[in-house]
Amino acid sequence: MTVTLAAIDRPAVAAYVGDVLLVYSILIVVYVLALMVFSIGGRMPYSNWSDGVLGFLHDVCDPYLRIFRRFIPMVGPFDLSPIVAILALNFIGMGLIVPLIHG
Repeated sequence: MTVTLAAIDRPAVAAYVGDVLLVYSILIVVYVLALMVFSIGGRMPYSNWSDGVLGFLHDVCDPYLRIFRRFIPMVGPFDLSPIVAILALNFIGMGLIVPLIHG
């Protein structure tokens, strides 16, 4: 029995990195929307699934958002750091890193 391994080329790696950045951007949007819904009372008390979802999103998204929250102050009740974080992620990731990997 012979096993053949598929060759991984640069465009495939660039596409993978681009997809990971897209998924991370979507997770940030879902995190912000979940915080908005849960803050207006859309969360059932003692609900394990909502605690699990919000805990996962917090653990995944908050370290990246914390970088921008240090420099961008809140404007009244609005936190603009997720918008700047997604723009930075798309500009740096899709505009610089993915084309450099693609070659």
